[in-house]
Order: sequence, then structure tokens, then C-alpha cells
Amino acid sequence: MGVPIPPLIGGRPVPIATDELRFHINEHFRRAGLTLTEPAFLDGVPIHFGVAEPEGPYRAPLVASPWRNQTYRAS
Repeated sequence: MGVPIPPLIGGRPVPIATDELRFHINEHFRRAGLTLTEPAFLDGVPIHFGVAEPEGPYRAPLVASPWRNQTYRAS
């Protein structure tokens, strides 16, 4: 199971816009004690997304290993 992150925007509607989240998975796995090659295969994983419904639920789950990643829009 992943580490939950608190909401980036809380207590107000999310602005209608396009944006990017960047997950630094290389740093995460090193802190977890994994020895990775230099340079690491994946480092900053960007997720570009658009918000069209300010009141809608927006979550960006990331499933990742040091060698692959996957994301989806959660409900």
C-alpha cells in the first residue's frame, strides 16, 4: 500500500486548469533502502492532468517501482 498524501488544495474548489504533479520516486525508493543504479531508470515521474469540474473528486494514484509506473483517475 502506498503512502497517502494530504490534499494539495483543501477547503475550496479546485481551479479549472491544466497542471502537473511530479513524483520523485527515485528519492522515495532510496529512502526505503533500495540500491539503485546511477543514473536511476526513473526519477521524476510527471503526471499532466486537466481539471474541468472544480467540485469533482480528483485523485492521482501512482503505482510505481524503480523500473515502471502507472497512473489512473480514481473515483
